[in-house]
Amino acid sequence: MVQSTQSQYGSMGQANQTKGEAIRRSFESEPKGLVCYLREYAENDPAAAAMWCFGIGFVLGWKLKPW
Repeated sequence: MVQSTQSQYGSMGQANQTKGEAIRRSFESEPKGLVCYLREYAENDPAAAAMWCFGIGFVLGWKLKPW
């Protein structure tokens, strides 16, 4: 029973290690700025980007109103 438990955790550890390596490689490949990321997001999903802009603008306008 101890053997099977160790083998299960060993395989899960390998899967997590592989996933971690993939994430690390994606960050190391080419650093992108926030502006580039947001521009790409807006090109891929313009409706969602417009709603985010509206929501952020609404909250900022509401909280920063001068009167």
